Amino acid sequence: MSASTDRKNRLAARAAGTDKKTLAAQEEAKKKAKEKLRWTVGTILVLVLIAAVLFLNSGLLYTTATALTVGGEKLSPAEVNYYYGNGYLNMVNSYGSYTSMLGLDTSNGISGLRKQECSMLDGGTWRDYFLQAAESDISQVTALLSYARDNGITLSEDEIAQIEASYEGIDEYARQQGYAGADALLAMNYGQGVTLKIAKQGQLDQALASKAYDEASKGFTYSEEKLEQYYADLNGSRDLFDYLVYDVKAVVAEGTEEADEAAKAEAAATADAISMAYQDGDDIEDITERFEAAVDSQTGETGEEKPTARSNVNGGGLNADYSEWLMGERKEGDITVVADSDGSGSSVLVFLSRNDNHYKTANVRHILIRAEADADGNYTDEAKAAAKARAEEILAEYEAGEKTEESFAALAEQYSEDSGSNTNGGLYESVPRGQMVPEFDAFCFEGHKPGDTGIVYGESASYAGYHVMYYVGEGDLYSNVIAESALRSSDVSAWMDELSAPYSPVEKFWIKLVG
Repeated sequence: MSASTDRKNRLAARAAGTDKKTLAAQEEAKKKAKEKLRWTVGTILVLVLIAAVLFLNSGLLYTTATALTVGGEKLSPAEVNYYYGNGYLNMVNSYGSYTSMLGLDTSNGISGLRKQECSMLDGGTWRDYFLQAAESDISQVTALLSYARDNGITLSEDEIAQIEASYEGIDEYARQQGYAGADALLAMNYGQGVTLKIAKQGQLDQALASKAYDEASKGFTYSEEKLEQYYADLNGSRDLFDYLVYDVKAVVAEGTEEADEAAKAEAAATADAISMAYQDGDDIEDITERFEAAVDSQTGETGEEKPTARSNVNGGGLNADYSEWLMGERKEGDITVVADSDGSGSSVLVFLSRNDNHYKTANVRHILIRAEADADGNYTDEAKAAAKARAEEILAEYEAGEKTEESFAALAEQYSEDSGSNTNGGLYESVPRGQMVPEFDAFCFEGHKPGDTGIVYGESASYAGYHVMYYVGEGDLYSNVIAESALRSSDVSAWMDELSAPYSPVEKFWIKLVG
């Protein structure tokens, strides 16, 4: 090949980019391009990772992603967390230290629920349990909010103001506890992403749902005939029984587990003898004394065991061996002997009374003035005297005023320390016998006329103090109250199931962030 031709070939190769120098330069350029690309991709991935961490820590994902859809509405993980945390806190506040008996360890708060097996579920965790509860609450609240909109039910300005007031000072309190603010405190207690705005809205929604539920519940009414028939169909299971019982146990011979027939027959004979002695002792007017004398006459006066008095025993809770006889046509003082079905012996029963709950309940108003407990939780005579003096001052203020039910209600809202009634004028309606402390109960059922007032002492495990009383009048028959409560509970529950059926929650990808 001539030099001229060779030169031409080199020029052609250079122009085509296939000569050695050009190829080497191209390879170097490609190498640098690849390195630059790797650096760029790596940098982007790092930046994306940093952004993701910042995004998660900011809580934006918890408030913008979708965890559930309910009836076409989207709920964020933070909104679901509010209901989830609310359920958890309600259980902890309700059961306190007893939560451990349910197998719930609260030492790590909400964050510790995912790894705890739940005793309330078959194979699930406590996180599963509270998530199910949250979804049920959300379904019902959403359905009730829709019902409220359709029926023009809204919260009043006062109701809204009360909810707003419950959050006053929360930011300052949070900072005193070492949190950055209210949002941080709420997120710690309810779950990531829960803010003051979300908590307030959640409480407003629940309050409106509750109001809608109450309004709907009032719409279920029942005739006197239906109430009476419902109670009759209970077949005495809600009646209350008073009776005396003495158990004559059959002697179990040493080395055996059960009494033999001879021992059972002997126990039955003793029981029959007690019954006969009771019937022969009709010269003793007091039934309890007569029964005790009959028992002593057959078992020996030195015997320590005495007949047992049973009071206000619910018919549904009666001993199966006794129930048929007690629920029969009995009169005060009737006696019988029944063989214990477990073969342990025989029992002697004396009927005292049966309360079929066909009595008028009471409607009353009251103003509670609590005695101040000392450092040990005790109530001194001085503290009680101070509470009584304050109660007398309030009653005197009532007597000096208009002396109407409305004026008493106003004083109750102003002074009463009973949180269960001081927002509705101290009113308790349809109060049955035995529900209140003895002194309060006695005032309700000792024959007062509407408008009668008085002061009674009251004490329970949670307080000691004085009640300024105002008798409003008789309430409904207690048997009707029982029947109406049961019927309404059943009917409202069925209505609620039907109402919430279209609002079944559908879990989305970000449900994993809840809890």
